[in-house]
Amino acid sequence: MTDIQSYLKAYDGPPLRLMEVCGTHTAQISRCGITGMLSPAVRMISGPGCPVCVTVTAYIDRLVALSMEPENVVATFGDMLRVPGGSQSLNDAKAAGGHVRMVYSPLDTLKLAADDPAHTYIFAAVGFETTAPVYAMLLEEAVSNGISNVKILTSLKTMPPVIDWICKNQGGVDGFLAPGHVSVITGSRIFEPLSEKYGIPFAVAGFEGPQILAAIYALVRKNGKAGVMNLYPGAVTKEGNRTAQKMVDKYFTPCDAAWRGMGSIPDSGLLLREEYARFDAGSAGLNDDRGANARCRCAQVLTGAVSPNECPLFGSACTPQTPQGACMVSMEGSCYNYFTNMRKR
Repeated sequence: MTDIQSYLKAYDGPPLRLMEVCGTHTAQISRCGITGMLSPAVRMISGPGCPVCVTVTAYIDRLVALSMEPENVVATFGDMLRVPGGSQSLNDAKAAGGHVRMVYSPLDTLKLAADDPAHTYIFAAVGFETTAPVYAMLLEEAVSNGISNVKILTSLKTMPPVIDWICKNQGGVDGFLAPGHVSVITGSRIFEPLSEKYGIPFAVAGFEGPQILAAIYALVRKNGKAGVMNLYPGAVTKEGNRTAQKMVDKYFTPCDAAWRGMGSIPDSGLLLREEYARFDAGSAGLNDDRGANARCRCAQVLTGAVSPNECPLFGSACTPQTPQGACMVSMEGSCYNYFTNMRKR
């Protein structure tokens, strides 16, 4: 690892912009001070890898509205509670009398629903290919056990279409640090068409500091040439987890999806199949994205157009205690990690 660190620190070749598209990578790069170990010629950019961050305000607004209906209870992870919608967060809705429950697992919703048949429990199903199998499992259990008072509101995204969008519309990326969690499910092969199409390398990486450094080293050595490198072979195969893929295909179908700052991207989301529509809490058509603070640049941060510290609100009006956008709420958000780790580049 010393040789890798020395090489990356001394690198004086063509400038390279490398993008990570995984919120866990963003957090680890910041916590480990990895950008400080790199040559100024190698710049790391945070992309749309935080599922909470890329979720549009219309989705939050729908959750808020559902929570205010007396027959409903909205169940969600803790980080979703503070994400601003068009005018309110779920925490605001709860304070106003909305029915909101924080859970630690989507499957907790099943027990809540079984114990309280008078209410419909709606889980906020946000995530990428990584969590889609868990939501499929939730539905499988609900069907098997005859639990009819469970629904999900989906904001499920898939990674290749958004990387394609960035390459096509944003450009300027010389390599991608590919998400390890997503690749466990999908396999590393899903990045091959993009690598060939744009002639740039992808390195599937684990989540420890040395694993991330090794992947960055592999990308730098590739120097802009196409190829998909799997540097996380203990967890990732080329084909991925076929069982999980089949489970997702059973319950979900591809759809166009709205991304914060990028609009609607074709076939970049997952919706419940028609035969399971009874479990859907109204996920289709949630495309509007209007932040409460017009000066928030979370949308541009997510595409790598600006870094968090280039936002005029960063560190002043916008902090983890007073977040103006989703990127400062989630522990996987770029702004949150820049702020809490005092990251400069």
